[in-house]
Amino acid sequence: MEMFLMAAVMSLLAVAVSAVLFAAATHGERPEATSPVKRVALEPRHFFASAVDTAPAAEPGPEAEAVPVEALLLKIEQHIRLEQAAAESFLHTPSGQSLHSRTTSRLVN
Repeated sequence: MEMFLMAAVMSLLAVAVSAVLFAAATHGERPEATSPVKRVALEPRHFFASAVDTAPAAEPGPEAEAVPVEALLLKIEQHIRLEQAAAESFLHTPSGQSLHSRTTSRLVN
C-alpha cells in the first residue's frame, strides 16, 4: 500500500511540475489571428488552360458564321448521351477494350 501511495504522489508531483513548466513556457505568447492575404487578380483563373496556353485568339473573319446557342447545346447533350451509353455498356461488360473504345460523337476529348 505504501508503494502505491508513493507512486501516486510522485505521479501527481510530476504532472504538477510539467503543468507549471508548460505555463511558464507559453506565458506571454498569444496566437496571432491570421487574416487572409488579399491578392490582386492579375489574370483571370482558367479551369482547363494554363496561363501560357491563353494567347489571344485571332479575330474571326467575315467567313466565320455565328452558331446559335441551341445548336451547341444540342451537340453537347448528344455527346453526353453517347458518353453515358458508353459508360453503361462498360458497366455491363467491363473489359479493357470497351474501356478505351471511342464513341461516335463528333466532339473530341
